[in-house]
Amino acid sequence: MSNYHAYPLHRIFLRRSAVLLALLVTLPVMLFRTDRARFYSYLHRVWAKTSDKPVWLQQAEAASGDFY
Repeated sequence: MSNYHAYPLHRIFLRRSAVLLALLVTLPVMLFRTDRARFYSYLHRVWAKTSDKPVWLQQAEAASGDFY
């Protein structure tokens, strides 16, 4: 039994809509900044989150089949 719970589809949709909105609003500013990779990494982490499990743990579990 897992301690983590998947988010409902409407919450994932709202989260991804917010990421797209943030991307569109900040794009003109972020084009000229040198630390934009950190910001885009954060947006990707928010986009990929579909449960309350940490994103790095979810991706590590998904990639474990690649090595065996």
